Amino acid sequence: MSRFAVAALTAWLCALAAPAGAITLEQSMADPDWIGPPVESPYWSVDGKSIYYRLKREGSTIRDLHRIDLETGKDVLIDPALMASADGKDAVFDRSRNQAAFVRNGDIFIRDLRNSQLIQVTRSPQTEAAPQFSADGRALQFRVANDWFSYDIASRVTAPAAVVKAEADPEASKPDDLGELQLRLFSTLRTIKDDREATKNNDEAFRKGDATRSPQPFYLGSDVDIEGTALSPNGRTLLIVTTAKDYDKGKIAKLQHYVTESGYEEQEDERVRVGRNAPAPATIWLLDLADHRQTRLSMEDLPGSKDDPLAKVREENQKARETGGKQEKKTAEPAKSDEPKVRDINVADMIWSPDGSQVAIQLRAIDNKDRWIARVDFKHDKLVSEHRLSDEAWINWYFNDFGWTPDSRQLWYLSEESGYSQLYIKTPGSRARALTSGTFEISEPELSADGQWFYVLSNAQAPYAYDAYRVAASGGKLERLTRVEGLDGFELSPDDGQLALLQSTTYVPPQLSLVAATGGQPRLLTDTLTPEYKALEWPKLEIVEVPSSHVDAPIYAKLYKPADFDASRKYPAVLFVHGAGYLQNTISGYPNYFREQMFHNLLTSKGYVVLDMDYRASKGYGRDWRTAIYRQMGHPELEDLIDGVNWLVANHSVDRSRIGVYGGSYGGFMALMAMFRAPEVFSAGAALRPVTDWTSYNHEYTSNILNTPQVDPIAYQRSSPIEFADGLQGGLLIAHGMLDDNVLFQDSVRLNQRLIELRKDDFELAGYPLERHGFVHSDSWYDEYRRILKLMDTHIGTPGPTPAR
Repeated sequence: MSRFAVAALTAWLCALAAPAGAITLEQSMADPDWIGPPVESPYWSVDGKSIYYRLKREGSTIRDLHRIDLETGKDVLIDPALMASADGKDAVFDRSRNQAAFVRNGDIFIRDLRNSQLIQVTRSPQTEAAPQFSADGRALQFRVANDWFSYDIASRVTAPAAVVKAEADPEASKPDDLGELQLRLFSTLRTIKDDREATKNNDEAFRKGDATRSPQPFYLGSDVDIEGTALSPNGRTLLIVTTAKDYDKGKIAKLQHYVTESGYEEQEDERVRVGRNAPAPATIWLLDLADHRQTRLSMEDLPGSKDDPLAKVREENQKARETGGKQEKKTAEPAKSDEPKVRDINVADMIWSPDGSQVAIQLRAIDNKDRWIARVDFKHDKLVSEHRLSDEAWINWYFNDFGWTPDSRQLWYLSEESGYSQLYIKTPGSRARALTSGTFEISEPELSADGQWFYVLSNAQAPYAYDAYRVAASGGKLERLTRVEGLDGFELSPDDGQLALLQSTTYVPPQLSLVAATGGQPRLLTDTLTPEYKALEWPKLEIVEVPSSHVDAPIYAKLYKPADFDASRKYPAVLFVHGAGYLQNTISGYPNYFREQMFHNLLTSKGYVVLDMDYRASKGYGRDWRTAIYRQMGHPELEDLIDGVNWLVANHSVDRSRIGVYGGSYGGFMALMAMFRAPEVFSAGAALRPVTDWTSYNHEYTSNILNTPQVDPIAYQRSSPIEFADGLQGGLLIAHGMLDDNVLFQDSVRLNQRLIELRKDDFELAGYPLERHGFVHSDSWYDEYRRILKLMDTHIGTPGPTPAR
């Protein structure tokens, strides 16, 4: 794309949100319908002639389906009458690319691309999923819960591909000594038994030879739960993942509803706490459907499967108990033996090659330190590791994509082994080859139908700038295809010729555009912004590099300054801390925190400087940046925030005595750590829906970073704000949704009691009876940010009147 074309497109997008007028608190916290809805979930029609997408309906949570005809540019709302002929998302194609299958409203459809005929395969109250064409193209396979079915396209008959039951085999029981006595004494009983077995054998023979019969059931036992299944495209093999049915899932507490339609208090089940609901170890079963044979696949041959990566952590904690003089009992551990046992492992995904000859299984150690991609050796019924990724901290939640090339010969995957997520490819049994490399992230790989090109999302230009790239599957240069810098995602067309883009800018939510798969100038297809929003004038985003005093890398951040900034004055400053921990908010595109972005501009109009930092733990900067917080949450991040304060004081006329901090969720946790552990730096803080004690958070997230409280209490004690509450000196606001089922309201109530007992006097707790973790009601948003503004004005700014509603 030419520089002129890039500049023209950028100017067009920026023009969607200009000029004149200043944002108000009422506007920034209002229902975002006044901005205009972002484009969501785009996907191609199976013939590649149109693009579907979702758009939030004004005044409703309903997402309407739209379709844009690419030849005419006409945008049509899909009403109930049109829905009957619409294509569904995530379509799959047969090898000839003549037929496509998809799910729509929980039912399966096939479209014949030679004549556009649409065939409805199912119409049932169950939810069908995961359609895939058989290797020979004669059938369509699909899943209902964990059961697989096969639809014969020619005869239009649907039958179970396999019948699997989590119960005991009624024919498998053997007679005990009394039964043996009965059979020995009574010939009639022996005759009945022989007749029964003969009937069974005859039935099995006919089942194998008669294709019109349903298959013989497999019995896995009554002591297991089926967690997942994967059917081979050739229909010969079914993989089953099970867990023990009696596995302890932990205590379930109750979440209280106080404001209800009935007028009575109501309750719902809460989630379970970390360390009290570790995932159940998995077992993988290989079911040979032709020979009706089932085999358990052992995980003991996976390299490192018998290691104990937490041994040093246990030793450190035990020494701390001993030197601390505490008479604590050591956490119960498995009995030691000469032969180490296989660690607890679960299955993340199972993907068959297109021809069904090979399958790759991604496994993850429940201690979070290892990830394997293994192949099944069908000759020996065993797992063969093709890739092992280890991390002393934890394996990333992201960058775990993998799959097969269309010819079923090569396996590809993402891995953080270099320190950054990169793309690899290999022939099973051979050494892997890196297709990309560098100090940037590769994500969302999509392989072209011909297997020639991988299309990826990457921030190769700069950590904050995301675009579409491609690299040849055979290797070569990583080619940049777009220059929008705010690419939220893309979808490759069925003919591999075009990319549908979701692109945004700082103040423009995601819009749909189209570009050639070889790159070029995108063609914008949507403009969903309201005239009211377009009439507002926004300052240019300033992305800065804050020097770190702790690591050899800058801390990327967004800087907001008053329009009339005067270096001779001294300004108060507010640091915003994004949530999730592993999230990137310093980006060129539209942020998750769009309300906060508007609020920051409001703060600058009142004379504040605002800094929004991608502290260590944030996404987009590689493995070391992510794992810096391992076993010490709240410590490296606080160092980065303090570096930000020092930089503002040195370079942007900020008054060191007037510093505030706020954030939600992980950002709320960090606001507490800042107020408790650095009271000499931060005079005011607002902690929204904060984690106050990590022992109360969930297992899936927390055990990755801090291990479990039973194994690593040191990490929890050094990482939980409630342990440092005595350090509070400045003004503190705690705001929390009382229906929060993520970070429980109990977190803030417990901290509130702790502060009461510590005789702290400059804090308040605001509870919101009808809000969960992410607020949805504008009244709540307004009240919360009114309090934040009042807090900052009172403690670090120049107090003024509360903005009028």
